[in-house]
Amino acid sequence: MSLVRDVSLKGNEPTQLLSSLHAKYLSKYGESETELEYALTDFLRISGVYWCTTALDIIGKKDLLEREKILSFVEECFDPASGGYRPCPGHDPHMLYTLSAVQILVTLDAVHSADTDAIMRFVKSQYQADGSFTGDKWGEVDTRFSFCAAAISFLLKQMDCINWDAAVDFVMRCSNFDGGFGTRPGSESHSGQIYCCLGFLTLTGQLHRVDVDNLGWWLAERQLMSGGLNGRPEKLPDVCYSWWVLASLSMLGRLHWIDHKKLSSFILASQDDETGGIADRPGDMPDPFHTLFGLAGLSLMANRDHSDLIISSGDSPATDEAKSANLKPINPVLCMAQEILDMRQLSIQYLPC
Repeated sequence: MSLVRDVSLKGNEPTQLLSSLHAKYLSKYGESETELEYALTDFLRISGVYWCTTALDIIGKKDLLEREKILSFVEECFDPASGGYRPCPGHDPHMLYTLSAVQILVTLDAVHSADTDAIMRFVKSQYQADGSFTGDKWGEVDTRFSFCAAAISFLLKQMDCINWDAAVDFVMRCSNFDGGFGTRPGSESHSGQIYCCLGFLTLTGQLHRVDVDNLGWWLAERQLMSGGLNGRPEKLPDVCYSWWVLASLSMLGRLHWIDHKKLSSFILASQDDETGGIADRPGDMPDPFHTLFGLAGLSLMANRDHSDLIISSGDSPATDEAKSANLKPINPVLCMAQEILDMRQLSIQYLPC
């Protein structure tokens, strides 16, 4: 018996990308405000809007979005007193949800409607003397918030508003012997934190400080026999790490260090071929979070110099003729369609492969 935790595929899972079903699932998600699930997820609602908006954009279905309704909701989430965004009205503003709001505004070409100065005031108010960033007024420190600060500043073209030297030093103090990064100095390496730290270092022009091959090896070791990726050793595979791990490898120029075909099969097998949407692993319930990051992972593999990878698309895995899924190229740092950043004339410097 293997000591490695993994899942087994039954062989009857979807093998093609069900784009039409996903578009229907995403465009209808959250319509019923009377459902228990809707009430239980208000604490992350604006992030849910970002997940659905970006996922629909990747599959070329942004036209299904109710743009004005979304922008009205984003405006309701803004807190003028702090300059940050709440997950929904009635909650506290937070760095995580402020980034989601800015990503939505950029994607929908509505940054002009935002109070950029106020947003940057909120970001700078979370900057601590030791170089860390807190998430909100309650003071939690996490490298996720360092990434949020840099991503918000970059998307708003306000990188010069902050002196990043202390922030870079803090993130580097969160690195470990295995090459990875944790939430704070001394914390365990985790794929999600690694993505955030590499994204932060990329945006601040300091990615050269990372031990590329050591970290690339640790990330490549996250692939299991099922083809899926886990977030750290001895954990089950999860579709969301198709983004955190792949995007990190992409930033390091090591995207080719894992088996793309096996990972693609794992993501496709995690689709729900009745309702649409993608789950954390085959057989589980789908949700917008894993749908976005599954699609984003497929996009990275299909579009970043690996044209040999073909992802079939169709409403029925058994009957549709295999064809390219035509997923839009995605930016590995910001998890947004690359064309959105190009239109805003936002350019990111990467390490040479």
